[in-house]
Amino acid sequence: MNRPDLPNLPGLPRDAEGPVFTAPWQSQAFALVLALHERGAFTWPEWAAALTDAIRAAQAAGDPDDGSTYWQHWLDALESLVLAKGLGGAEQLHALEHAWEAAAERTPHGAAIVLTPAERALAR
Repeated sequence: MNRPDLPNLPGLPRDAEGPVFTAPWQSQAFALVLALHERGAFTWPEWAAALTDAIRAAQAAGDPDDGSTYWQHWLDALESLVLAKGLGGAEQLHALEHAWEAAAERTPHGAAIVLTPAERALAR
């Protein structure tokens, strides 16, 4: 298995073991991709292609490509697959994005961000 050249990615957070998540949303996005894949929503080659496309698009737009925006690419790839596979619509994703933003704003620092029942209904 080829390991990335970690010393050349100074923005990539890591510990002695290697790269780490810097925020809970990153691990949740990771888990969501794995869960959707395990349920057959998309194949792993489809995921790899979507992530590659997201990274290339960001690089073309001037992304610093230093690892600091990797999880944003992960979300962009996930969104593109959700839309392409008909798992959700653009309006639904947009509404959920705003619901999470509102939930984050009303949540005290250090507390878990929780959607209200009405906000969770947007995901259906």
